[in-house]
Amino acid sequence: DFIKKYIDLLAMHKMNTFHWHLVDDQGWRIEIKAYPLLTEKAAWREGTGTEAWDYFVGPAVEGKPKYGGFYTQEEIREVVQYAADRFITVVPEIEMPGHSRAALDAYPEMYCTGKPYERKPDDEHYLPPFCAGNDQSFVFLENILEEVLELFPSECIHIGGDEAPKHTWEVCPKCQDRMKQEGLADTDELQSYFITRMERFLNAKGRKIIGWDEILEGGLAPNAAVMSWRGTEGGIAAARSGHAVVMSPTSHCYFNYPHDAPTLDKIYAYEPIPSELNADQAKYILGAQGNVWTEGMITPTDVEHMALPRMSAMAEVVWSKKEHRDFDGFTKRMDKQYKRLDAMDVNYFDTRQKK
Repeated sequence: DFIKKYIDLLAMHKMNTFHWHLVDDQGWRIEIKAYPLLTEKAAWREGTGTEAWDYFVGPAVEGKPKYGGFYTQEEIREVVQYAADRFITVVPEIEMPGHSRAALDAYPEMYCTGKPYERKPDDEHYLPPFCAGNDQSFVFLENILEEVLELFPSECIHIGGDEAPKHTWEVCPKCQDRMKQEGLADTDELQSYFITRMERFLNAKGRKIIGWDEILEGGLAPNAAVMSWRGTEGGIAAARSGHAVVMSPTSHCYFNYPHDAPTLDKIYAYEPIPSELNADQAKYILGAQGNVWTEGMITPTDVEHMALPRMSAMAEVVWSKKEHRDFDGFTKRMDKQYKRLDAMDVNYFDTRQKK
């Protein structure tokens, strides 16, 4: 129900894409019939869901409270249709090669050691990637994507590609053999190989990939689009090389950050098309995206409080020419927008009371 309400808010603001992050380290949120352990095991972790950072605890333990859940394929089809009825495309994200610890806990044969990952005390590398030297990893992900493609008609499929620690690849015999066979200089190029291989699979199905700007490292896959989050540099580099870009830098577009950073006026002042690009290169900037990462949010009202009214500011940023934007005018018009949000029972952050 909340996902539908959120889509209503997107439609209200003429946002035409809902990027649905369905896979991350400790939670697998989409039913995949070929791999039932993804929902029987990977969708659950130890905890109660009442602590903001329960996100970082490990897999569910028998006899202890567990937290989690997933969307059935029937529910996903319902959400996709609900969004389509409001002229919104749902782009799913299935993380690879990193940010998938939950999947590796359920199917450890896809990990470099073939065993469940055991985090050691003070181990900063607790986000193990799929084994890039194991062909079974690719079969596993391709089988998953086959089901994803049946659920989501979107041309773009987000494959993540971000924050994948490569230390296990550096000592994995299978990954090292892969690098020798493919003539890869380092593990950055191994990640590029991984992403490019998955791109070929999706291109053959008539789809395209989009990934976070880390997919630039080691060489960008030929037809990939880039989502630039670590500043604007990745987006600039991708656009200059003729790749589609969605701008989403943390400085202006991370709505899970406190309301004093980024502030409403800072978001409103954001210009998605970098000044470093010429007119031909600027055509590759598809738009911008506001992100609401919920690992620090417990309830739907928490999400509303972080996203609104920053969503309203972002809507004008992406739909208005820079010379037509006027923050004073925007804040005056927000008085009526707040009344609309009240009517929708939205728990927004009221900037009129926060000077």
